[in-house]
Amino acid sequence: MLRRRLLAGAAGAVAMPFVLRGAAAQTVTLNGAVQFSDEHAFTKALTRFAELVKQYYDKPIEFILHKNSALGLEKQYFEYMAQGQAVDYAIVSPAHMSTFSKAAPFIDAPFLFRDLDHWNKVLEADLLAPVAQEVEKRAQVMLIGYAGGGVRNIFARRPLRTMADLKGLKIRVQGAPIWSRTFAAAGMAPTVIAYNEVYNAIQNGVIEAGENEAAGVEQMKFYEVAPKLALTQHAITIRPICFSAKTFANLPKDLQEAIRRAGKEAGTYGRQVESSEDGAKLEALEKAGKLERVPFADREAMKKAVDPVMAAYAKEIEADAIYAKINAI
Repeated sequence: MLRRRLLAGAAGAVAMPFVLRGAAAQTVTLNGAVQFSDEHAFTKALTRFAELVKQYYDKPIEFILHKNSALGLEKQYFEYMAQGQAVDYAIVSPAHMSTFSKAAPFIDAPFLFRDLDHWNKVLEADLLAPVAQEVEKRAQVMLIGYAGGGVRNIFARRPLRTMADLKGLKIRVQGAPIWSRTFAAAGMAPTVIAYNEVYNAIQNGVIEAGENEAAGVEQMKFYEVAPKLALTQHAITIRPICFSAKTFANLPKDLQEAIRRAGKEAGTYGRQVESSEDGAKLEALEKAGKLERVPFADREAMKKAVDPVMAAYAKEIEADAIYAKINAI
């Protein structure tokens, strides 16, 4: 019997696989992790993943999804999966994969996609397969599906309407180099701060702004400290559903097949959920008087400033072929 359990320790929960042989009914237990509560699109996608695996795998299996950052943040989840400990499956931003794959954060970079239609076509064409192969080879983490679909905007303490308003803006960005480079190219002063520290950093004046999709703005209550949402629409998220390759290798073949099938379908479900909820969440927050959506007039000028950086970075990390294919769709 293959089981995965959480063992309490000073460093936190650690899942250790072991095999018991005998006549007892076989049960597999898999541990997932997410930073958010039940209402978040990521949690819904991971819950759907578990439901689909159970549907496709007709033997005893148990899923334990640790919510609300109980096992840390996405960066830790990815490290745990790479080690084959504590977390078997999770949704992780590509920015947290940069240690193992320079190309991974590029698939989630600013101004990579023209709109949601373009974004969907890129995913349907499986153009990200080379990145997934590199991540699995170097990090021992599989990308089994692609959730996401949130349109990212800048939330700030003051209104931002033009490129001139962005000049020198102290803004938090994700840890991957492409984010700092592109935001600097647009005239801002980007800095990397842990996601769970953004609220306090704005409140204390360390930074003036951050950027996120509607689900994150709502969940983390960023509107309380930065109620002006500039509609820069600078990125559309891709959030891979990840699975530990070390865990996967120890699972029965029929369960492996169920996981691959469920991952792809749960990713599609997650994209539908987040992209459909995005506008509705912002509208509800604005109606409640919690934030103000501020039209941004210079999106094309911002993209023009960023494009050369994107092209140069794609060449630097040898992702120029993928970049060309994405632009060609």
